[in-house]
Amino acid sequence: MTPNTTPEWEQRCAALWDAFEQTEAAQFRSRMAALTGELPTGHPVAAFELASAYDATDLGEDAVPLYRRALDTGLPEDRRRQAVIQLASTLRTLGRPEAAADLLLAERAHASDHLDDALTAFLALTLIDLGREREAAALALGALAPHLPAYRISVARYADALTDPA
Repeated sequence: MTPNTTPEWEQRCAALWDAFEQTEAAQFRSRMAALTGELPTGHPVAAFELASAYDATDLGEDAVPLYRRALDTGLPEDRRRQAVIQLASTLRTLGRPEAAADLLLAERAHASDHLDDALTAFLALTLIDLGREREAAALALGALAPHLPAYRISVARYADALTDPA
């Protein structure tokens, strides 16, 4: 079982992310490395947060193995789905949309939570990269439909019709 982080550590991590836009990339990574270095060696949250820092500062190649390590070593559920989405997004931007689609499709079958629409958005982007634009549009419109103040049913039906062979 993975040891938990402390509320104080989580607050410092959140504060660092809050300062992301005002922090130079190398400095942000350095601060995140120091913060995650406080956790035990091999801690999945440390791997995830460091992967996220690399990813957010355009070092996706460096982020991928850290995301995988975080997922393989028991990342807590509150971060696990986020890690899957971020890893898939990174793989897509690195030119590996097939691997991204595999991850996202498996995740859609695995769980459902407040990140469903985000997962769908990244899957739609991935499908576009794979040349499956109609399916991508259907997914995006299907995710949007429940949020519309009017025309929900119509938009949902049109979304379904985009991929209906009839």
